[in-house]
Amino acid sequence: MGQVVVTAEKTFKASPEQVFAALADYTGVRSRMLTEHYSEYDVREGGQGEGTVVHWKLAATSKRVRDCLFSVSAPSADTLVEKDANSSMVTTWKVSPATGGARVQVRTTWDGAGGVGGFFERTFAPKGLRSIYDAQLAKLDAELGA
Repeated sequence: MGQVVVTAEKTFKASPEQVFAALADYTGVRSRMLTEHYSEYDVREGGQGEGTVVHWKLAATSKRVRDCLFSVSAPSADTLVEKDANSSMVTTWKVSPATGGARVQVRTTWDGAGGVGGFFERTFAPKGLRSIYDAQLAKLDAELGA
C-alpha cells in the first residue's frame, strides 16, 4: 500500500480573500464548480467553511464511484481541509497571494491499494483526478468573473 497524491493549481485575477470566500461557499459557488463526475451533492451541516459537512459521489471512471462524506476544517485563514469519513482521502485547498491576484493549490491524498491494483491506481488515478480539478478551477475562474 502506498499513498496516492494528486495536485493541481491555478492563478486567478481575484484577491485571495475573494477566492477563499468562494471556495468556502459550499452552498453556492462550490456546488456550481462540480463537473459531470459528481452526483448526489448535499450540504448536511453548515455550508460556509469550517464545520461544513458535505456529501457527494465522485465517479472518477464509469466503474469507480466513491461515496464521500467530507468534514471541513479551516486550520488557517487561507486553507480549507476536507476529510472523508468513508476513506483515508484528505483534500487541502490553499489560497495564496500571486502577482495580480491569488493562486489556488489543491492537494488530495489517500492510502492506495497494494499489488497490481495499487500500481494502476497510483499510475492513472492522479491524472484523472487532476483533470477533474482543472475543470473545477476553470469553473471557479468563471464564477469569479475573470
